[in-house]
Amino acid sequence: MRSMTGYGKGSVSSDGVTVTVEIKTVNHKFFDWSMKMPKGFLFVEDDVKKLVAASVARGHVDVFLTYEQDAAKAAEYVVDEVLAQKYVDAAKKLAEHTGTEFDVTASSLMKNPDIVTLKAVTADEEALKALVLSAAEQAVYGLVAMRENEGLSQVADLTEKLDDMSEALDAVAKFAPEVVSDYRTKLTARINETLGSGVADMARVATEVALFADKCAIDEEISRLGAHIATMREYLSYTEPVGRKLDFLVQEMNREANTIGSKANDLRITEQVLRLKNDIEKIREQAQNVE
Repeated sequence: MRSMTGYGKGSVSSDGVTVTVEIKTVNHKFFDWSMKMPKGFLFVEDDVKKLVAASVARGHVDVFLTYEQDAAKAAEYVVDEVLAQKYVDAAKKLAEHTGTEFDVTASSLMKNPDIVTLKAVTADEEALKALVLSAAEQAVYGLVAMRENEGLSQVADLTEKLDDMSEALDAVAKFAPEVVSDYRTKLTARINETLGSGVADMARVATEVALFADKCAIDEEISRLGAHIATMREYLSYTEPVGRKLDFLVQEMNREANTIGSKANDLRITEQVLRLKNDIEKIREQAQNVE
């Protein structure tokens, strides 16, 4: 089981170029995607998204791509040799015609923006894509490792909550049969107190007790809640995403606990129901961050 919270980073360098990919994920009902990258990198977004989606089934994903290039290799000077030669020839003719010194040097030619221009190096898209995907693979590996470690902590916490729920449910099952017998005793005593020396109509008492027993019967709810607890324990051992299944089970657990609380007319059971609902709410909070 994995958490939806995680972070991973990957960095790859080649031929003076460094590409860094960082991935951060938080909880979300579905797979939600966002990628921030330098201008000109849109061509890799779909490939990175497919790579991440293969390992992340659910959660909001933020991907940050940064690109660095050595200044020495970021651009190169381009010389227009034909124009340079024409410039030198023209300078020679001018010197001969005017009788002045011919003083054209390579340094002076370099200062002419038409002869020497600075041209940015255009990177090969396929080479860049390979670097980006390699860095993204590293980031995904770190992300998954963190999400799995967080998942182990969640399993431990959820198991503790389920153990407490099982104890509370066992207590409810123990008290449930006593509710009817206590009601019979109290009803008989109340009738006898009212009638005084008269004789209570035991048939009527039995009918009232039967109606009460039917109204407050919680055996089915106890059984279903116990089954939900067992199912959730099983889900905690799964390697595939189980977050949505846990969300559904939490709803069903809460439904059964509410029904038990409304039907069981007993303070002891009410106390255990409050305990159950407290654990269920904590499980709900954890389940919302399970992939």
